[in-house]
Amino acid sequence: MSDTPPTPDPLEPAVGALIFASDEPVGTKELSRALGGVEPERIEEAIQTLERHLEQHPLGLQLERVAGGVRLATRPDVGTWVRRFFRERNRTRLSLPALETLAVVAYRQPVTAPEIQAIRGKDPSAALRGLLDKKLLRTLGRKKVVGSPLLYGTTKEFLLHFGLDSLEDLPSIEDFDQFLDALDVHAELVAETPGAAGESEGETEPSAPSDA
Repeated sequence: MSDTPPTPDPLEPAVGALIFASDEPVGTKELSRALGGVEPERIEEAIQTLERHLEQHPLGLQLERVAGGVRLATRPDVGTWVRRFFRERNRTRLSLPALETLAVVAYRQPVTAPEIQAIRGKDPSAALRGLLDKKLLRTLGRKKVVGSPLLYGTTKEFLLHFGLDSLEDLPSIEDFDQFLDALDVHAELVAETPGAAGESEGETEPSAPSDA
């Protein structure tokens, strides 16, 4: 006898509950499996119904499609209060060198530390270590040139952090500063790990296991 519960009817409350309970964006196939094999098309219809419901009711929430899935997120019009809430919880910031390094990798990936240094004019080793520790960057193997330097790219966590569905949603390079300001990134992102806040010359290239 199967212990799989019957298909919920209506479907929307169950889909909404699963999206709320997930700590990361969840896709229609995963929702389908959790609900006993409900067709992905029906799951998508339920998601669209939930989207319309949230648009019509002032709950301060919306469904957001990021990183190939969907998650519950706060609406932009209540962003000021949400940012204030998290500032009270965490007053530390991601440093400017880390933000600059992250931007270079986002737009030029896969890219090596020497290439980042050529663009920024500074050794990115400390910033890269901090961004690797926070899983905003990952290693993508080594470039087939003299010295075989590590290649860096962004991660799924990067997409989540910036509310992007894919790298194709990145704004133009010219608009990136405005993009950061709109998200209040300087106030909201977590600070670099101790010992990685500054930039120093002549540091060795950070090493980290690749999760490519």
